[in-house]
Amino acid sequence: MIKSDDMLFMVAISCSASLAAAARMLNVTPPAVTQRLQSLESRLGVQLVERGGGLLVLTNEGDLLARRSKGILNDVDKLIEELQKRKGVVSGHLYISGPTGFGRRYIAPVVREFRTQFPQVNINLELSDNPIALKPNTCDIIIHIGELRSQPYKMITLAPNDRILCASPNYLSVNGTPRTPHDLVNHDCLTLRENDEDVTLWRFHVGGKTETVRITEGISSNDGDVILDWALSGLGIILRSEWDVADALASGRLIRLLPDWGIPDASVVALLGLNHRRTARMRMFLEALRQAFTPPPWR
Repeated sequence: MIKSDDMLFMVAISCSASLAAAARMLNVTPPAVTQRLQSLESRLGVQLVERGGGLLVLTNEGDLLARRSKGILNDVDKLIEELQKRKGVVSGHLYISGPTGFGRRYIAPVVREFRTQFPQVNINLELSDNPIALKPNTCDIIIHIGELRSQPYKMITLAPNDRILCASPNYLSVNGTPRTPHDLVNHDCLTLRENDEDVTLWRFHVGGKTETVRITEGISSNDGDVILDWALSGLGIILRSEWDVADALASGRLIRLLPDWGIPDASVVALLGLNHRRTARMRMFLEALRQAFTPPPWR
């Protein structure tokens, strides 16, 4: 009644935020995914996915099938891995999610090199402004940058990454330079909406003193490249990751502000799901990330 292709299909569905995303993962058209889903539901006599709404939500039966399928496929994968290990071959599937801008610049090249070195490892890299929300229980590795609330994942720090307050020389010449965090309430501030963070609450500390500022959001986006371009164009002040603004600071296109005030950092970390087995391909990919980020290429 249930074939291995059905289980692979359900795992792809559970990894995806929408049927369109599942279609991209499976390399088929969205109508093909819908047709296959309907066919599977008809054969099993249960509904697997909630209808309506923009997000893909599994029913209890769909979640059960996806979880059990993942477990069975992991067991098969483990068997194959053990057999391949005897031949010195690394194989299997890796499901990775990460932030869009950082993923394009720093994760994608590691994936490219890793795939070249280990051609029998199939890799799916999904990038988002909120990667931790992309079906986290089905991802092998989640690359995360920024605030982390209580979460059940094993965390591995990959690289240091400061947060830096900065603006273009043109903006500062027109609007003046803030001397204290409180001065920011009178400035145009640009915000990047990601990871469901409270992006208008900026925190600073110096000499045991802490100051929290609720900035007025002048303009915002969920795309870091857009925010950086706006800042370079003189539209306002940004609080951004070191990896994103290091080149602009070095070239003088952005100026660091309030350098004496500390800002909570945002280390680059890998999150591993509790139910995920530390396979050889996972260990080797994590090591590839560590090597790529040692030293951090943005420093």
